[in-house]
Amino acid sequence: AMSEAYGVDQLVFPLCVVDVSGKVKEDVHYAVTVQDIQDYEAQYGPIPDGAFVALRTDWSKRWPDMNALSNFDSEGGEHTPGWSMEALKYIYETRSAAANGHESIDTDASALAAAAGDLACERYVLSQGKLQVELLCNLDQVAPAGAVVLVSYPRISGATGLPARVWAVTK
Repeated sequence: AMSEAYGVDQLVFPLCVVDVSGKVKEDVHYAVTVQDIQDYEAQYGPIPDGAFVALRTDWSKRWPDMNALSNFDSEGGEHTPGWSMEALKYIYETRSAAANGHESIDTDASALAAAAGDLACERYVLSQGKLQVELLCNLDQVAPAGAVVLVSYPRISGATGLPARVWAVTK
């Protein structure tokens, strides 16, 4: 969706922070699973309609080093955590989330993208007309459930991607 399609009523969301940072410490290629999200829901309740689901990996602690963020190997391949298609379909098709976000540069976990030869997860989110925010930070300082997130960006006609200012109101 183009940026001008979003009004002020699409900029405030209940925030759900799904923490897989421990799993990412063990495996930099970790892709969040449906089970991870169901484990979150078992603890905090179902993801509400219209939620912003943020994936906490603690990857943002690598900022501002772009090499560390991409975690390049000697051939220039990226090694980063991210979303799986199944997890995205769960939050959007089973739970009616409005948006997703992550701390890495790309939506897809790099190993899945490499295997598919495509950023399939990113294409899926965009094809659903959903909002997503990349390079989130400070998710370790936000309550996993019960916070509200505000997403603000300039309204530029025809833009499909923009810098965003994102902040949470948390307990």
